[in-house]
Amino acid sequence: MVNKEKLRLLDNKNLKKDILNQVIKSPVFSNVNSLLRMQQIYEAGIKEIQTKLEILDSEFKVKFDHNPIHHIESRLKKPESIIKKAIDKDITLTEKEIMNHIHDIAGIRVICNYIDDVYVVAQLLIDQDDIRLIKIKDYIQNPKPNGYRSLHLVLEVPIFLAEGAQPIHVEVQLRTIAMDFWASLEHRLRYKTENNVPEDIKDELIQCAIDISELDHKMQNIYNRLNHGQRNQ
Repeated sequence: MVNKEKLRLLDNKNLKKDILNQVIKSPVFSNVNSLLRMQQIYEAGIKEIQTKLEILDSEFKVKFDHNPIHHIESRLKKPESIIKKAIDKDITLTEKEIMNHIHDIAGIRVICNYIDDVYVVAQLLIDQDDIRLIKIKDYIQNPKPNGYRSLHLVLEVPIFLAEGAQPIHVEVQLRTIAMDFWASLEHRLRYKTENNVPEDIKDELIQCAIDISELDHKMQNIYNRLNHGQRNQ
């Protein structure tokens, strides 16, 4: 087990490589192949979920003349980020422990056009036979204190390897275009100020999140009214 003093050292960019060389001595990182195997498995998980989402979006377009998904983004957590998170959570640096306890190594962000689309896409994905819902956090209905809104899912999906199927976890975040706009800018502001955002600006950001949420609901209402009118023509 690596102690938290090493985590502090990991945050020092000048020492990161030297400390990583010391940390990467646990079984999972004892050779490059182990690390590459983990990355390959999680990349496959991203492709699996992303393909499902693209098919659902295409089917929705054919059936309802509407694409619920605006675009999809994905990311694979870097090795040093995995190590830092494992240390912070006191997780043993073995492949099994990391895969069991860190659920956001593979991440997909689904940007939807309207609020209803978020929940429709999420439900259609969860309902698939080979998908198992591990965890759900609804920050749309229950925003974070800073104003952040998004629907978070941790899904288990099987990856079919030469030696058989292996279930892995993929975190899926679903949000509207407006929610993504706010979250992206808020993240940049926090990064710019090293998380030391002045209180008055925090209050403004929370109000911006509320304003954006109201706009989301207005746009949803307009879409519903127009869509209802087209169906009645």
